[in-house]
Amino acid sequence: MIKIENVTKIYSNKRGDFLALDDVSMEVEKGDVYGVIGLSGAGKSTLVRCINLLERPTMGKVYIDGEEITAMKKSQLIKVRQSLGMIFQDFNLLMQRNVIDNIKFPLEIAGVDKVEAKKRALELLHLVGLEEKSHSYPAQLSGGQKQRVAIARALANSPKVLLCDEATSALDPVTTLSILNLLKSINEKMGVTIVIITHEMKVVETICNKVAVIESANIVKNGYTKDIIGHFKEV
Repeated sequence: MIKIENVTKIYSNKRGDFLALDDVSMEVEKGDVYGVIGLSGAGKSTLVRCINLLERPTMGKVYIDGEEITAMKKSQLIKVRQSLGMIFQDFNLLMQRNVIDNIKFPLEIAGVDKVEAKKRALELLHLVGLEEKSHSYPAQLSGGQKQRVAIARALANSPKVLLCDEATSALDPVTTLSILNLLKSINEKMGVTIVIITHEMKVVETICNKVAVIESANIVKNGYTKDIIGHFKEV
């Protein structure tokens, strides 16, 4: 499903070079809920952004469904990105649009018919349990509700993969659990492969079947969650 092969990412500025990822390789299989855990600055957010090439690797290759997307032209990459939904810590909702219009936004970009776009948005509102908030604006929502809208929007184009970059970091423990349960349900019912970037072991324990531990730009351990948890707690 996702294969990252010898990926290195170097940021350069006036102060010099910063190594964010150092020859990183990992594989995520179809149907996984795959966690990437590490401390702030370890490189985990850079890693997830290299999966959809929001950050282009300095070296190395990224494959989605056996196709090397690091070698694709822009027009090809746009199509691949439609199969990769993404949600963020700060929700990234359009504040001037109401809930249903936020969900419809990626469908509008994809050129989907207005009637079909509204139908799809309503289906997703039902999925995330926010039917009654369809005409509310982001400023009127709680943090958990905003993230549910963001999840619905990320699912608009029926992606194969959902990338979650610290998606629960801004939420309280009870809301975090409800969002994780929603993601698990999406994984099980819709077959969406999920990659979760987090610094919280509780998130990994709750939802991930596999995990990679990243430290100082390197993956130091990866495998099934039950086998990795002991190692991380000792670090």
